[in-house]
Amino acid sequence: MPKFPFVSLPGILFAIFMFVSISAIAQQTTKITVTGTVTDTSGLKLEGVNVVAENKKNVATSTNSTGKFILDAEPGTLLRFSYVGFEQQYITVSPNSRVINLVLKPFSRNVEEVVVTAYGRKQRKEAVVGSVTTVAPGTLKIPSSNLTNALAGQIAGMISFQRGGQPGLDNSSFFIRGVTTFGYSASPLILVDNVELSSNDLARLQVDDIASFSILKDASAAALYGARGANGVILVTTKEGKAGKASMNVRYERSVSRPTKTVQLGDPVTYMKMYNEALTTRNPLATPLYTPNQIINTQATMDKAPGYNPYVYPAVDWMKTLFKDQATTQRANFSVQGGNDVTKYYIAGSYDRDNGILQVNPVNNFNSAMKFENYQLRSNVNVKLTKTTEVVVRLWGNFNEYTGPITGDQSGLASDLYDRALHTSPVSFPAYFPSDSANLLTKHILFGNSLTSSGNLQANPYADLMYGYKSFSESRLSAQFELNQNFDFITKGLAFHGLFSTNRYAYFDLTRSYKPFYYDVANYDQTNNTYSLAWLNNQPGGAQEFLSYYPGTKDVNTFLYLQGSLDYTRAFGKHNLSASLIGTRQQKLNADANDPNTHQPSLQYSLPYRNLGLAGRATYSFASRYFMEFNFGYNGSERFSTQYRWGFFPTVGAGWVVSNEKFWAGPLSKIVTRLKIRGSYGLVGNDNIDNTRFYYLSSVTPDDPNGPSAVFGTTNGVKMYGTTIQNYPNPGVTWETARKSNLAAEMTFFEKLNITAEIYHEFRYNILQQRGYIPVTTGLEAAVKSNVGEAYAKGLDLNINYKQTFSKNFWASVLGNLTVTSNRYARFEEPEYKYAYRFQNGKPINQPFGYIAERLFVDDKEAANSPTQYFGNSAPPAGGDIKYRDVNKDGVINQDDQVPIGLPTTPQIIYGFGFSLGYKNFDLNAFFQGLARESFFINATSQDDRYYAKYGTAPFVNNAQILQAYAENHWSEENQNLYALWPRLSTTDILNNQQQSTWWLRDGSFMRLKSVELGYSLPKSLTKRMYIRSARIYFSGLNLLTFSHFKLWDPEQAGQGFGYPIQKVFNCGINVNL
Repeated sequence: MPKFPFVSLPGILFAIFMFVSISAIAQQTTKITVTGTVTDTSGLKLEGVNVVAENKKNVATSTNSTGKFILDAEPGTLLRFSYVGFEQQYITVSPNSRVINLVLKPFSRNVEEVVVTAYGRKQRKEAVVGSVTTVAPGTLKIPSSNLTNALAGQIAGMISFQRGGQPGLDNSSFFIRGVTTFGYSASPLILVDNVELSSNDLARLQVDDIASFSILKDASAAALYGARGANGVILVTTKEGKAGKASMNVRYERSVSRPTKTVQLGDPVTYMKMYNEALTTRNPLATPLYTPNQIINTQATMDKAPGYNPYVYPAVDWMKTLFKDQATTQRANFSVQGGNDVTKYYIAGSYDRDNGILQVNPVNNFNSAMKFENYQLRSNVNVKLTKTTEVVVRLWGNFNEYTGPITGDQSGLASDLYDRALHTSPVSFPAYFPSDSANLLTKHILFGNSLTSSGNLQANPYADLMYGYKSFSESRLSAQFELNQNFDFITKGLAFHGLFSTNRYAYFDLTRSYKPFYYDVANYDQTNNTYSLAWLNNQPGGAQEFLSYYPGTKDVNTFLYLQGSLDYTRAFGKHNLSASLIGTRQQKLNADANDPNTHQPSLQYSLPYRNLGLAGRATYSFASRYFMEFNFGYNGSERFSTQYRWGFFPTVGAGWVVSNEKFWAGPLSKIVTRLKIRGSYGLVGNDNIDNTRFYYLSSVTPDDPNGPSAVFGTTNGVKMYGTTIQNYPNPGVTWETARKSNLAAEMTFFEKLNITAEIYHEFRYNILQQRGYIPVTTGLEAAVKSNVGEAYAKGLDLNINYKQTFSKNFWASVLGNLTVTSNRYARFEEPEYKYAYRFQNGKPINQPFGYIAERLFVDDKEAANSPTQYFGNSAPPAGGDIKYRDVNKDGVINQDDQVPIGLPTTPQIIYGFGFSLGYKNFDLNAFFQGLARESFFINATSQDDRYYAKYGTAPFVNNAQILQAYAENHWSEENQNLYALWPRLSTTDILNNQQQSTWWLRDGSFMRLKSVELGYSLPKSLTKRMYIRSARIYFSGLNLLTFSHFKLWDPEQAGQGFGYPIQKVFNCGINVNL
């Protein structure tokens, strides 16, 4: 190897040092030092303003606590000044601009805010003439795994309420501007990134992934969706990547939940005493079921007195046996966002786990406790292929996993376990027995039970909880491809957007269970306080220790969606024009193609569901003062006959920004800094009117054993049934149509107080309804439906928000929303009643009817001498039973005496208000939500209908327990209170007292402290040393306080008080940005 004596390591290092030094000196000679101060419009010095050199690496700084900054930069460098809540400003460095004192202007949301409208179009809020409410995603962050539970009170124009709190089955019901139809569906159209999804998909959407959340309420806003926009539209877009260094965000939360209110039951001794009273008050000669000795020993069990025996004299608190006081929840979310000028990406994943409040016995080798888990993966990638061409690829996977006890309600989940606990006697048998001398080697649980008078086993709720488990797996996989093409090279302002989306939904469930072993006390030695057991279900196949597997439901469907649009936007001086033409096609194919009426495989339902649509929008504005808009939707559905297959839905809208007029300048403009008036009028439709597949085709079921058809002999011993007609061909069925008008005023006072007030009116017609005037003599077997229904609705939406920055360390904001809505039937097919008050026409939709309860009968004599009250196979009313008003004075209480009572069962008023405070690194926010003008009924029947989750509160019938409130306040010989909460007790159905009446009518109004959150953001000096951008620790709560006149259970559950309760949540979390 040749040697170079003049080259040595020290020489090399010296050369490098000299090169770097000379370069640095050369650079220093070309840079200048720039200093300055940044303030707001009031002169307040701003700390933390970012000062960044555009397209220059490592040339950046920020202002200090006095608003000052210092930066070395070359002449000609473009400096960008940015601060949250303020408009960005740009300054070019020059040798003469060594000192830059800058005033940042507050960001004007009313002028510059961009609103996402139909089909993802972005419009300046100033230019929007339709009714579009945009919600900041941050306001929807509550300690819940269900997004729909955050909607109530947050959005002006949305009616929302929650009826239960079971994990995985706790969706809120929500309607935009109330319920305006009495047809098949009043639910809004839900679109995420322009693709239709279900309310369950919306419920699982992660708030961290949401970029915008908009509600389209009037005809102009929803017109582009044509036949699918009548019930309003929820439009959600997800986050996309941003150019710049990768940013990682991690959020983790852990919660403890417990019921907001638990139903209070009478204790076991109270149950026994009340049961005896129920027997003897109806029949003084009846023998009490529970002897004084049983009551004394049961009391001893409750008190754990010396010598007590809880297995011979059980006193079971079924609620505590089945349910824990609280449960835990975990939520985690991770996202990465970044990119460059060519590629931008947003990738996210999340995991939520909600545990139910069920008890678990470790004796089983499986876990039947309730657990609901949700996993999500999301990827949004934007790729700039050329200067004018962009491709967007969106991938999303949503996976739900559930494990819980085997139950019999319609959902297949555990909402009926509360009912089982409330409909089982606390003194008949224990939940289970410990092993006696005869069962020392027994491995199975010795469940308690006792035989009825007919020799049948009773229901043991603990055995129902423990004897097996049910699992389901649910998933939705979505792939979406978008193409954005700019055609400025053809004509300025022309662009194309294409979208293709496909998703597949899959569901299956299964159960694994054994057959419980039931025991009862056979012999009891009172002297030695010992007992022996008898095995009750010892017949062959009656009990089984090992698990058996049972396959359940399987459901798969696929969804395809195509969308293409041409957009044109152009400005000519003060004139601005835009136009859009959008074509859509969607298809849904069900693998589980069963007729929903017969639940049998059906050719019609196996065919693809298809819709075609063409929509257009044209807008014009002049000088940011006058705005006009025309929209239309033209849709076709193969469900209708060719004559009515297509529907045309046009709308018009206009807006006037009064505050931009010259005459507005002056003192008034300093008070009312912004005033805009807008209105719209038009038609939109609803195609979700029934579950019938093809209205213009008949549907018949040959050889139908479940129909009303006759038997035509037998073949090889098999009966031959006739044909059942499910529906007749009806080619006249078409869309449901809404004619909507909207008038709004948007006002800003002193540049800080924003108020938006809207009034609206809607006429809904062509509502599909069963005909009520077809005589039976026509011989028609199936129901006949027609588009004859009509309804009116009107209301008010009000939104108020105010934000004030008092100093660099202290800010505050308040907000409020109010929705008032009313509706009524305009035309409703109903029988020809004799009395006008019986008709629903002219009454509110969901208006309840019932009897007017005057009081309780004083005694048997008054009951016998009053108008006849007879409601079927039940004892006639007696003293202490409910006395109804004879409205028509005919001496008989029957359906002709039912009148409108109370308010509709859907709330007419929803409101919410709250505040946020920030002081230095601390922040606090609280939000109150409530509803009003709603009625509901206490279910006073003995119903135990687990399939439809209808649970009665009548004590003793069907082994029902007695509510403590009923025990304390009921009519009796000793307490002849004619206005007691519960009438005279009974161990059998008294149908007179179970009628829907004002006696059981309750006011559903309530207000609750919906959410509270206290947070602390770590100082930048600390996060910088930890090599993270920011970190925030917070503590929050959900449903913490409730204010209501109704005390038996959570009033938001309305009449479903025996279902799984709404949960109160205490939460802590941390959010870190890397």
